[in-house]
Amino acid sequence: MPSPSYVAARRSSACFRVIRKLFQEKRLGAAGAVIAVLFLFVGLFANLLAPYGMNEVQMGVRLQPPSWAHPFGTDNLGRDMLSRCIYGARISVIIGLVVAAIASAISAVVGIVSGYFGGKIDLVIQRIVDAWMSFPGLIVLIVAASVFGSGMIQIIITLGLLIGIGGSRIVRGAVVSVREHMYIHAASSIGVSPFRILWRHVLPNVIPPLIVLFTSAVGTAILAESGLSFLGLGVPPPAPTWGGMLSGNGRTFMLQGPWLALAPGLCLTLVVYATNVFGDALRDILDPRMNGSR
Repeated sequence: MPSPSYVAARRSSACFRVIRKLFQEKRLGAAGAVIAVLFLFVGLFANLLAPYGMNEVQMGVRLQPPSWAHPFGTDNLGRDMLSRCIYGARISVIIGLVVAAIASAISAVVGIVSGYFGGKIDLVIQRIVDAWMSFPGLIVLIVAASVFGSGMIQIIITLGLLIGIGGSRIVRGAVVSVREHMYIHAASSIGVSPFRILWRHVLPNVIPPLIVLFTSAVGTAILAESGLSFLGLGVPPPAPTWGGMLSGNGRTFMLQGPWLALAPGLCLTLVVYATNVFGDALRDILDPRMNGSR
């Protein structure tokens, strides 16, 4: 049996190989990874990076265009837009990552159980998934926000369920193809428990689609939260969110100060695009079937 230090060394070397292949073969994906990590860093250290407070009002600088003192300009109250975008990144990053983690876990559990056991279990689970997916996502979010209130916890739980249950279809499709392999039948014939088969043989083979689901869920969650904030049902003020900035000052004073809508809009575009291209590149690198075809 290999020692723990040997296993840790092999894992670290595998991580370095993945990173090296990402920067050598998937440069667009590597650029997306850098941008995503940069937004994560900005969100985590917003207190240190923001030149002003998120709601700090400065007299005499209302609707100032971008300048050296205020690179993203100021809003109608005299608040620095760069600082508000930086603090908005913290909320977007927290919501995006937590929702993606919850959604990926739900997709993995539901999809693996449904795809592996099949039969009546698969039938019941898939009919529940069909019923859930028949509801428009935006309507579900609006109803949840109206019933349970607008807050970060409510948004995270609702988005996690909404994205996770829908994404289980993709995981189920991958599991259905994996369960027919000979090594699965061989492990089952010698008495290996279903849980061990799922953990050791099925789950590693569905990691690539789960990675894509995770990265796409980050962008979807950020866009959904921004849409709710745009409708006034997202994270309540005074916390700055990109969607809230687009809906409030950005829409009201767009003609006088176009930068009020451009700054949060560009942040949204960059982080969503970066996470999507990074997820696609990581899927191409980690998928053993694509490696074998090359």
